[in-house]
Amino acid sequence: MEVTELSLSGAKLIQPKVFRDSRGFFIETYSAGSYAKVGVDIAFVQDNHSRSVRGTLRGLHYQSSPGQAKLVRVITGRIWDVIVDIRPDSATFGKWEGVFLDAEEHLQIFVPVGFAHGFCVLSDHADVAYKVSAPYKASTECSIRYDDPVLSVGWPIPEPIVSDRDKSAPSFSDYTSQVKS
Repeated sequence: MEVTELSLSGAKLIQPKVFRDSRGFFIETYSAGSYAKVGVDIAFVQDNHSRSVRGTLRGLHYQSSPGQAKLVRVITGRIWDVIVDIRPDSATFGKWEGVFLDAEEHLQIFVPVGFAHGFCVLSDHADVAYKVSAPYKASTECSIRYDDPVLSVGWPIPEPIVSDRDKSAPSFSDYTSQVKS
């Protein structure tokens, strides 16, 4: 596999080896030993799968404690995936990065603990699968507004379909005042 270190410390873009022939393709989407060798030495404990229609925007989500590392990939369709560094002591605190993920290239993004995560769907629909390092727990589920003016994420869709929860998420300034107090 090929691994690219992203501009936000600890985040990685991963290109697994894809074996293609006239019948289709084969891909090993995860192997603990191989991923540990490239710095993704995480005990994933849960797999999640979402399906969304074109224009859907999910995010920016994170788990407060113990946090969740994620390994995200697209099974069908195309998304623009965004991560935001929410680690107060990080040199890139409050910075974001976006990458395109799709079912043709099979790129994956590794999102370490300490990041908010979201994506928007650019195809008719998209199936997104992701491994997480801690089980979902409603009491630690948190979010930051997807359209926060301080973060100024450049979402590539003009009028996203967003849940009520995501529309009413706290601002990044609210988050910052909580973690720095």
